[in-house]
Amino acid sequence: MELEKHYINRSGWLRAAVLGANDGILSTTSIAIGVAAASTTRTPIILAALAGLVAGALSMAAGEYVSVSSQADIETADLAREKKELKTMPDIELKELAKIYEKRGLERELSMQVAVQLTRRNALEAHAKDELGINEFSQPKPLQAALASCASFISGGLLPFLVSLFAPLDNMVILLYSFGIVFLALSGGVAAKAGGSGMLKGIVRICFWGTIAMGITAFVGYLFGVKTG
Repeated sequence: MELEKHYINRSGWLRAAVLGANDGILSTTSIAIGVAAASTTRTPIILAALAGLVAGALSMAAGEYVSVSSQADIETADLAREKKELKTMPDIELKELAKIYEKRGLERELSMQVAVQLTRRNALEAHAKDELGINEFSQPKPLQAALASCASFISGGLLPFLVSLFAPLDNMVILLYSFGIVFLALSGGVAAKAGGSGMLKGIVRICFWGTIAMGITAFVGYLFGVKTG
C-alpha cells in the first residue's frame, strides 16, 4: 500500500525559502523601480538594485538566524522545565497528559491508559508533542533557515537585477514591474506546489501584494521627481 504524502516536514525550510525568494524579487524590483522613476540614467538603477540585493540577502540571513535561534532557545527551556517536572512530580504530569487526551475526545479511563503507555515509552517526548506542541517536523534549525533565506533571496533578487542591466531605459519601470510580477507568479506557484496547496491562490496572493508594494515605490520615485544623471 502506498504511503500518504505529507508536506509538514517541509515547513521549516520551505517557509524560509519562500519568504527569501519573494522578498528578493519584491525588494530588489521595488528599489529598482523607485530609482528608475527618478532617474534618467541606468547606473543609479543598477547600483540601487545591487545594493538592495546584497543588503537584503545578508539582512534576511541574519534576521532568520536570530529569529529561529530565539525559537530554539524557548523550546529548549520549555523541554528542560518539563523534564524537571517529570522528575519531581510525575503523578501530576501523568494526570495532565491524560487530561489532554480526554479533551480530545477519549474517555477518561482510556485517556489514562494512553497516557500511561506513552509515559512508559518516552515521557518527555509525549509531553513535548501533546502538551508543548514540539515535534521533529517543527524543530527549529537556525543555520538551515539562515542559509535557505540568504540563498533564496539572492536567487530571487538576481532576476530583477538582470532586468535592470539589460532592459531598455525608456521602458525600465514598466519592464521591471512586468518581469517582477512574472517572477513573483512563478515563485508563488513553485511554493504552492512544494507545499501541496492551491497554486492559483498562492499566485494571486503574491501578485496582488507585490503590485501594491511596487506601485507605492514607483509613486514615491515620481513624487520626489529627483532626476539623477
